[in-house]
Amino acid sequence: MEQLRTIIGVDLGGTNMRAGLVTGDKIQKVSSCLVPKTDVASEVTEALISTIKEVITPEVEGIGVGVPSLVKSVSGVVYDVQNIPSWKKIPLKDILEKEFNLPVYINNDANCFAVGERVYGAGKEYTDFVGLITGTGLGGGIIKKGHLLPDQNCGAGEFGMMPYLDHDYEYYCSGQFFENVFNVSGGELAQRASEGDETALGIFAEYGTHLGKAIKNILLAVDPNAIVLGGSVSRSYEYYKDAMWKEISTFPFGFVLENFVIVPSVVKEIAILGAAALYVDAATDE
Repeated sequence: MEQLRTIIGVDLGGTNMRAGLVTGDKIQKVSSCLVPKTDVASEVTEALISTIKEVITPEVEGIGVGVPSLVKSVSGVVYDVQNIPSWKKIPLKDILEKEFNLPVYINNDANCFAVGERVYGAGKEYTDFVGLITGTGLGGGIIKKGHLLPDQNCGAGEFGMMPYLDHDYEYYCSGQFFENVFNVSGGELAQRASEGDETALGIFAEYGTHLGKAIKNILLAVDPNAIVLGGSVSRSYEYYKDAMWKEISTFPFGFVLENFVIVPSVVKEIAILGAAALYVDAATDE
C-alpha cells in the first residue's frame, strides 16, 4: 500500500492566514490567525511561521503556500500581496525553507485551486483542464498533461484581466457583476432565484452569457477538455448554466464541444488542500 503523504497547506489570505496538516486527502488539523495589521513585513512573516508551527509534525514532507499575488515561480519571491501592504517583495520560499528545513512551493490562489482539484477533486478525472474561480474576482489555473502549467510569474490563467466590453472579464464574470451592474449582492440574488424570482433568474442568465463568452476565449487560448468552476458564484451554477451553455454552443469549432465538460467544485477547504497539492504536483512531476 502506498504510504500517505503528510503535507502542510497554507492559505494566506488578506484577512486570515491558515495552515492545515494534510495526510492523504484529509485535513487533520488547522491553525489560523488574523494577518497582522502592520507596516513591518517581518511581523507578518513571523505570524505565518508561528501558524505553521502549530500544526507541523515530524512526518511532514513539504509545505505548499497559496497567496493572492504574483509569485516568481522558481525563486518563490512574492510580490504585492493583496491586503498585506508591507509585502511588496518577499523571498518567502527561502524564509520558510530555512526555518523548517523542508521543500516549500508557493503559487497564487487560482493555481492552487486548479492543482487542488487535480489532486483531490473533480480534476482527478482530467489531465487537461482549467480550474476557474468565479468569486470576488475571476482567475484560473491551467492543468496540462496532469500538472500545473509552468510559467514565470504564476500569472497564466488570469483570464479576468482580459479586456471585455467597457471593462474586463472580471467585471462581468465574477461576483462583482451583480453589484457593479445591478447593485445587489450575489448572495441576495441567489436567495431570490431559489424562490423563483424572475428578475433574479434573468440577472443570472445575463451573467451566464458573459461567462460563456469568457469560456469561449479560454477554449481558444488553452483548448482544455474540462473546466472546474470554483468560488462563491459557482454555488449558483444551476441558475446560469443554461444561458452559459447557450453562449458556448456558438463556439466556431463545434467538434471541440463534443467532449468538453464543465463541473462545479464540491471540495471543501480547497484553499488549504490546493496549497498542499503544490507539493504533490511537484513531487510527482515526471
